[in-house]
Amino acid sequence: MTNTVRNTALVPLSDAERLFGWRDHAALWLSLGVGLLVMQVGAYLVPAMGTRAALVAIVAGSLIGSGLLAWTAKIGCDSGLSSAGLMHAAYGSRFARLPVFLNVVQLVGWTTFELVVMRDGTVAIAREAGWLAASFWPIFVTLAWGALLVALLSGSMVRLVRHFVGRYGLPLVILSLLWLSWQFLGRAQEIGWATLWNRPGDGGMSTLSALDLVIAMPISWLPLVADFARHGRDGASALRGTWIGYAIANIWCYALGVLVALTVPSTDLVAALLLAQGGLVALGLILIDEVDNAYGDLYSGSVASHSLLPRIGQRSWAIALAVGCTLFALVLPMHSLEPFLLMLSSVFVPLYGVILGRLGGADDVAARVGATGVNGGAVAIWLLGVATFHLSAQFTPQFGSALPTLALTFMLARLTRGATGLASPRAA
Repeated sequence: MTNTVRNTALVPLSDAERLFGWRDHAALWLSLGVGLLVMQVGAYLVPAMGTRAALVAIVAGSLIGSGLLAWTAKIGCDSGLSSAGLMHAAYGSRFARLPVFLNVVQLVGWTTFELVVMRDGTVAIAREAGWLAASFWPIFVTLAWGALLVALLSGSMVRLVRHFVGRYGLPLVILSLLWLSWQFLGRAQEIGWATLWNRPGDGGMSTLSALDLVIAMPISWLPLVADFARHGRDGASALRGTWIGYAIANIWCYALGVLVALTVPSTDLVAALLLAQGGLVALGLILIDEVDNAYGDLYSGSVASHSLLPRIGQRSWAIALAVGCTLFALVLPMHSLEPFLLMLSSVFVPLYGVILGRLGGADDVAARVGATGVNGGAVAIWLLGVATFHLSAQFTPQFGSALPTLALTFMLARLTRGATGLASPRAA
């Protein structure tokens, strides 16, 4: 008798494994939404835009992007499926392996990038504190962050979120954000509220382009959100908690980036944050919070990898990916690879436009996972969406790329949701 390997990434979680309430979802996504990269992107909005226009784009883009993220979380929670499972349900099991593999590649890339950000930030803090002496310090710091990720991934994700992030990690990060906000609001008051509020932009960015830039952050988490949301007790709480948590984090960090850019004339965000009183401690806590971004990427990457090769357990995949990313961070020129990662990420905007259009509101999502073959209609809409994304960026940049692509793929997928072209479902 042959032993059948259970692919836990492609079957719904049991009720016993669904422990997240809406507060757990909110704490997780508020924590994941905070990051130095988000603040840096927020700083890009000025001086290209005026202050008022930038804040309108931040609030509107955060609510829209977080809403899309929350809707995907609800689908994942209602079905109990991982992100890989949703891809299988929408595109057919034979084709879904391609986007799942691309997701693993991008998650490895972004985890490596996060390690580089954490290393560079740690070195900057050490230099500011006068601790930097040895030339091997960057290597040591990279290995130390990598070892921490391996240790975290060896434990339970649910326990980490419920007992550490919600109780200890998140309150410290919120205190850091409050302190930095207070410091830079004080600088803004010295300059003059009216001066900053009425400050015009130089016209380098349209409102729709700015909206696109703000939405980019929550959309970047679409390929991961179901891996966490499936641990929720019900879809309504997953939607509410994810939406509230991520919207607060996105608005706060983008707005803080704008505030820093307006009050401190520096192109280096880390250096600008260190100028604030107590900035060393606050930046250190935010830097520690970057760990959960890398953790989230690796956890989701391990779920996706397990769906491709289920003979290797999810925890083993997570540790292997963490070790690999740490080694990549030591040798790869990640800052020069960032454009490639952004290009790779662009394929997931239309991918999830199709998933939302086909699976949103459906009550048989889990039953579709075993469908064999390729959903040709879904694949065609996805490819059209990828082309639309890049053509929009080239020919109509003033309208952005993400929103037009999402609207087109969602509409087409919704109109054709009855046509699957797949064989009958079989056991996953």
